Amino acid sequence: MKLVEKMLITLLLLFVCNIPTACAENSSKQIPVPDVEEAESDVIQEQVPVTKVVSVHSKAMGRAIMNTVVVPDQYYDPDFQEDQFPVVYLLHGYDGDYKNWPDKAPLEDLATEYSVIIVCPDGQDSWYFDSPINPKMQFETYVSSELVSYIDDNYRTYAYADFRAITGLSMGGHGALWLAWRHPDVFGSCGSMSGGVDIVPFPGKWKIANALGDYAGNKAVWESHSVMNLVPTLKPGQNIIIDDGDKDFFLEVNNKLHAALMEKGIPHDYTIRPGAHSWTYWVNSLDYHMLFFSKCFDKAYQKRLDNKK
Repeated sequence: MKLVEKMLITLLLLFVCNIPTACAENSSKQIPVPDVEEAESDVIQEQVPVTKVVSVHSKAMGRAIMNTVVVPDQYYDPDFQEDQFPVVYLLHGYDGDYKNWPDKAPLEDLATEYSVIIVCPDGQDSWYFDSPINPKMQFETYVSSELVSYIDDNYRTYAYADFRAITGLSMGGHGALWLAWRHPDVFGSCGSMSGGVDIVPFPGKWKIANALGDYAGNKAVWESHSVMNLVPTLKPGQNIIIDDGDKDFFLEVNNKLHAALMEKGIPHDYTIRPGAHSWTYWVNSLDYHMLFFSKCFDKAYQKRLDNKK
């Protein structure tokens, strides 16, 4: 028994003596720590929205106006964080609002394709006039001054006329030309899609009287607020694109505007394409306007580069 006991004691001692060695080996093993940069790259950050609805206070009207602002994907890309962007102001038509264009057209795709900011203000059936009879309807001042200032102050824009364009459909087509032709120092490029470019032939229509008063008692006001009658005041220099559908009820007034611009010697693009007064036509037309404006912006950018040489 003594021999057996000695053997058991010896085995027990060997086991106990080996425990620290085993613990030492285990403690020397390091838990792998992920690389910090690698870990951060695996974190999915929240996507910054490229389309936002912003409320802008109008001092002229004493109230807030809603607007949709669409920025290109490049706007939040770290590789473009120092870049500035041209702006296209896109106006809706009668009975519309700031949500019309974003709901109907792929504005996010177009903004990214052409690397521009797109702004859609709420025009509230104003025809984008400064109404002489309604102080709460001062949309010429709002769009051409207050909204432009807000966008330039809050977004990385090229704050120059040759990097701003404005266009729209129907009432917005008239409004875009009205604003651009009265403020060439603000908008270097402009357009109109199916625009109601002469309001005089349409007394009693589309709430124009709410902004200007009834036609019968305010003929001079109506005539002075019609885009058609601005043509004699124009000078070459702005980039102008105008189009209409061959089945549109505004085709006649657009043809007359084209003829007046030709007679005055004002360069412009004028196109009649198949289509009626419809969103199908306007969404298709927007592609042409965006391409036109993009080329204008490219020329403006190249001109600035040449001037620096």
